[in-house]
Amino acid sequence: MLRTFYNSVHTVRPHGVLEYVGLRNFAELVRVDPVFWKAVGNTAIFAIAGTTADVVGGLLLALSLFSRPPFAKFLRVVWFTPVLMSYVVVGIIWVWIYDFDWGFANLVLRWLHLGALTRSWLGDPSTALASVLVTHIWKWLGFNMIIFLAALYALPGEVLGAAELDNCSGVAKLVHIIVPMLRPTIVNLLVLSFIGKMMIFDLVWVMTGGGPLWSTETVSTYVYKRAFDWNTFDLGYPSAIAVLWFGIIIAFVVMMTRLLRPRDRLEF
Repeated sequence: MLRTFYNSVHTVRPHGVLEYVGLRNFAELVRVDPVFWKAVGNTAIFAIAGTTADVVGGLLLALSLFSRPPFAKFLRVVWFTPVLMSYVVVGIIWVWIYDFDWGFANLVLRWLHLGALTRSWLGDPSTALASVLVTHIWKWLGFNMIIFLAALYALPGEVLGAAELDNCSGVAKLVHIIVPMLRPTIVNLLVLSFIGKMMIFDLVWVMTGGGPLWSTETVSTYVYKRAFDWNTFDLGYPSAIAVLWFGIIIAFVVMMTRLLRPRDRLEF
């Protein structure tokens, strides 16, 4: 990491040849690199939409299992299984699902006589990012579900019981009792999910490689391409991207933690 910070203010040529350039890499990055800003936009969409869907979806799944429906243990295993799979396996499975000719998604649409909606989900710039995001949410939803489920079982039963005796509706109990008591868990999952989305690389690289037309390019994939794929023979510029993005992630994490931390101590 220290070497990356050092490289970011140099032009790093083959055979270890260094030329000190100060903040020139950062200036070029911010002012004249449209691909970087495209990658930032994609990553921001991924982080905001994905984090919200992960946490809200995980909470809803946990609440549905907490109510002890039929086959609850089986559903818990089914929803958690994707978490145990590697990004490569998940990526390949969903590339098959999204295939235009024989993919499951388009087969279902044709079976429902909605053939006009079929498309090359990963080949269309307008749908590629959303398709990768759906895959990522599918993989991590079960992790958030398990954490929330553990937190729900740790809640004091007398508080929930008192709410039921007072004829508190399900929505009111969720909004005014359960969510406030789950606040530390929600904040931790928001931060963890946000960091993961801001650094997303594996799934994008397996499914689209950042294409088509930069529509799924993320900052992490762009750093990799500038360092190893573009044959620019300069590790200084991608190091500057990595350093800048590291600082942005740290700043957002600190801001989220400060904004979301409870103002008053909750006692029960």
